[in-house]
Amino acid sequence: MRIFRTFIFFTLIMTFFGACTNQAGKKREIALVPQPNGLVKGEGSFTIDAKTAFVVPENDKLQSAAGLINQRFKQAAGFELAVVKELPAKNFIHVELTGEAGSNDESYQLSVTSAGVNIKAASERGAFYGLMSMLQLLPAEIESTQAVADVDWTMPCVEIDDAPRFVWRGMHLDVCRHFVSIEFIKKQLDVMALFKMNTFHWHLTEDQGWRIEIKKYPKLTELGSKRTEGDGSVYGGYYTQEEIKEVVAYAAERFINVVPEIELPGHSLAALVGYPELSCTGGPFEVRTVWGVEPDVYCAGKEETFHFLEDIIDEVVPLFPYEYFHIGGDESPKDRWKVCPDCQRRIRKEGLKDEHELQSYFVQRIEKVLLAHDRKMIGWDEILEGGLAPSATVMSWRGEAGGIEAANQGHDVVMTPGNWVYLDHYQGDSKVEPVAIGGYTTMEESYSYDPVPAELDAAKAKHVLGTQGNVWSEYMYTPELFEYRIYPRIIALAEVGWTQKENKDYEDFVKRMDPQFVRLDLHNINYHIPLPEGPLSHIAFADTASLEFTTTRPVKMVYTLDGSEPDQNSTVYESPLTFTENATVKIRSVLNSGKMSAVRTITVEKQSLLPAVSVETSKTGLTGEYAEGIFVKVKDLESAENWKTIDVNEKTLRTINNYKKPTGAKLQGYIEIPEDGFYEFQTNFDQFFIGGKLLVSNDGEVKRYSRNNAQIALAKGKHAVEIIYLNNNIGGFPQSWNYFIVDYKKVGDEKFTQIKLENFIY
Repeated sequence: MRIFRTFIFFTLIMTFFGACTNQAGKKREIALVPQPNGLVKGEGSFTIDAKTAFVVPENDKLQSAAGLINQRFKQAAGFELAVVKELPAKNFIHVELTGEAGSNDESYQLSVTSAGVNIKAASERGAFYGLMSMLQLLPAEIESTQAVADVDWTMPCVEIDDAPRFVWRGMHLDVCRHFVSIEFIKKQLDVMALFKMNTFHWHLTEDQGWRIEIKKYPKLTELGSKRTEGDGSVYGGYYTQEEIKEVVAYAAERFINVVPEIELPGHSLAALVGYPELSCTGGPFEVRTVWGVEPDVYCAGKEETFHFLEDIIDEVVPLFPYEYFHIGGDESPKDRWKVCPDCQRRIRKEGLKDEHELQSYFVQRIEKVLLAHDRKMIGWDEILEGGLAPSATVMSWRGEAGGIEAANQGHDVVMTPGNWVYLDHYQGDSKVEPVAIGGYTTMEESYSYDPVPAELDAAKAKHVLGTQGNVWSEYMYTPELFEYRIYPRIIALAEVGWTQKENKDYEDFVKRMDPQFVRLDLHNINYHIPLPEGPLSHIAFADTASLEFTTTRPVKMVYTLDGSEPDQNSTVYESPLTFTENATVKIRSVLNSGKMSAVRTITVEKQSLLPAVSVETSKTGLTGEYAEGIFVKVKDLESAENWKTIDVNEKTLRTINNYKKPTGAKLQGYIEIPEDGFYEFQTNFDQFFIGGKLLVSNDGEVKRYSRNNAQIALAKGKHAVEIIYLNNNIGGFPQSWNYFIVDYKKVGDEKFTQIKLENFIY
């Protein structure tokens, strides 16, 4: 079959060259993403106009796909194509289902000649992908929702024979930590379809929120969908079953399968709030307002737990027709099970060895429920612990070991290791990027991933279904931040899932992304543009300062020195900038499309050494005052009442450092600087003053990592410091989780020195 298909492909190429070679017209650059696995460029072009015939089989799915294509033309070009049955001699788009036996149902052949476009596929899905490639051959403006003037809807002559490498090309979306609308989800599905992604993994339940309506258990959404944030506000949201159906239908029209995830036995606190009797302790509980792993999970010893989950599955399965159902299974602490009489009774009754085998028992019982609904169970790699359910598919996230083990046992796997596919990681310097959960994964690193591990036996590679980008939303506070994290890395993963290894090339991918960024602009996607990195935002120097900027991938940078915002006509950064006097640098990146990054502002300050102070000190720690209450920003302290004095040391620290009891504090003391020099400081304190100067301010920010480092010139000896410390919970991360420290280092050194509480003096 493969030899025959190759022969047909080259026969088509010869015919294609005969039709296209002599055609006039400017040769258009082909920049398809993902890169097709068989592509031959021709000469000449074909132009779509209002008279172009759209020949589509009388097939509901393809007629619907034709409607999506026509919507593009109606919006961007101002005309619709006539959908007809008869194929004219020229000026056509022709979609044909071949029904070729043994063909990959996602494969397609696309031929563009001067006469028109021919798309052949064995299935509707393959034909749809052919249409998506056709859209990418057109000017990017085809994605516009408004009529575009002076655009010729011309595509280059080309011959494509294409099929994906993997059957699972997905995106996971956590809507529990932070909620998004169905309109937002539809926008992501539109972009997924454009880049031939076929699986949307919808993470619907968590400790921090239950997001799907279950009619039999209304308290799941009445109580479990809402939480009280650290600032006292109430956060929540959920999807009705009708909204779920709407999204699933919208995805199906774009040939995207939707996989629901209902977490069990862990990450279940939001459910236990309304139904505490299903826990080991009986509660009461509150929806978790901070990130991390919750010890309270479903009780594995109570039959009521399984009846409850069976009822939920009964309601969820009809909403999601795809064959896979995700049960989570990750990060389920065994603390409660170890001391729960019901769970220990279950272990003895079933002859289980320990709590890990109890989790396996739990998962295998749920597997039987899903099999009765004709569904395949999939779960995170922890479901391997204690024995894997017979029909389970494993999603390997803690590296690749779980996926390798499952594949070697004969189970299908989806490879989602954090190093490459976790899209909540930083994709640039943590000092300049919005706060993230941690990690560092650039677009290049995501693109480099191979879902088939080198350590996996070649005979077992067939069990690797593919990969997906995982979007965990702890630090994604707005829809814009979701997209900033997701794009463009998810598009790199789309090519990982589709394109054969030998056809991948990162530098070429970067070039092919240029028109794709225009398409993303037209979909109003707030994608990441690499920021200029290197210098801190506050630089101190004695004689000369040199600022050298880099980016995570090659992009142009422009800057100003006069305080104005840089634009495309500003000076291009080409080499390090040198200063001998105070200056303000404003710099940003510029894509080839003209789209610009956010502006970075760097203050360059010429300083002399700040003199040390002569003062007697006898105690370690800090002294000052504190008030109880929720203070999100420093200015909120102006309304504080009932201030109390405090000497802060290791014994008294918890008074102002307990996340369950919010406070605000103003503290003073001294630090000892070992020698004259220029120093860089970092801290997670809300504000840090030295010698009366505000050096570091994290006011109002999520203080997950130290971010606003600054430099200062200090003489050897003691220096007065002031600290504003707001013991609050902003965005799910309590300030009290940070170490109570300041870090400093001499400019030019690699390692920081910690100033812990016991290193302060007063």
